[in-house]
Amino acid sequence: MDSLDRMFDSTNGPAPIRVEEFLDGKTLVVRAEMPGVDPDKDVKITVEDGYLNISAERQEKEEHKDKGGFRSEFRYGSFNRSILLPEGVKEEDIKASYTNGVLEVRTPLPEAAAAEPTAPKNIPITRG
Repeated sequence: MDSLDRMFDSTNGPAPIRVEEFLDGKTLVVRAEMPGVDPDKDVKITVEDGYLNISAERQEKEEHKDKGGFRSEFRYGSFNRSILLPEGVKEEDIKASYTNGVLEVRTPLPEAAAAEPTAPKNIPITRG
């Protein structure tokens, strides 16, 4: 395995949080799967250098089964995700909620970022 493969296959550091990003009108919505965490104690949301940073910690509960064995495939430990925000987003406008194991972060887009999408434009490629 070469060094580039190892970089992307690394198990060092926190695991990434799975997210959905989409537009709801003129609002950017980021939804993150976070079942089994207490958002008041285990989740931290910050904005720094134009990035929305979400981090969480899920503690493993000690549990023993006497007969038949026991298996847990739940992920425990630290998780994080950083999402680049559109230029001009104001920190004070960002709102977060947590319902049924899903964290939802919403922020209105600045007028320039919320403009209607334009038709794709082909960029010609020249040969040197």
